[in-house]
Amino acid sequence: MAGMGMLGLYSPSMGTNAFNLTLVNIQSMLKILPPIFILIGLLDAWVPRETMIRHMGHDSGIKGILIAFVLGSFAAGPLYAAFPVAAILLKKGARLSYVLFFLGVWSTSKLPMVLFEVTSFGLTFTLIHIISNLTVFLIGAVLIESALGEKGSHAVLESVNQLS
Repeated sequence: MAGMGMLGLYSPSMGTNAFNLTLVNIQSMLKILPPIFILIGLLDAWVPRETMIRHMGHDSGIKGILIAFVLGSFAAGPLYAAFPVAAILLKKGARLSYVLFFLGVWSTSKLPMVLFEVTSFGLTFTLIHIISNLTVFLIGAVLIESALGEKGSHAVLESVNQLS
């Protein structure tokens, strides 16, 4: 806010424009976040921890990756809405690398975005884009998890648990 105030003093038209854009972004967030928080609450209440561990935990294998892919692909909203979902997945016992992969999928491979890319850029470009991104996200997620080690992964989980 101080930056916008200084910008308004320097250039009133730019300050007004920045303020109006900020209001539009806040309104957009207020439309998206409440439904996301309701869905997170339902996920927290309805999905037992044991079920999440079985389907997205360390021993879930390819099934955990596929669930992360489906959750990320059918997501709605901007990336900032994915972080509360990721936090609840971690709280419920999902493997860190699967949650990181989920965030990557959410950021690039949501179904509406894929459909837009196919119509705008063609199927070949979209397939190359999606496959290369998914590969990088999956490898990166596994590398990050292994680099953090058990101690680092535990620290991430502790941070998530402190949020609620």
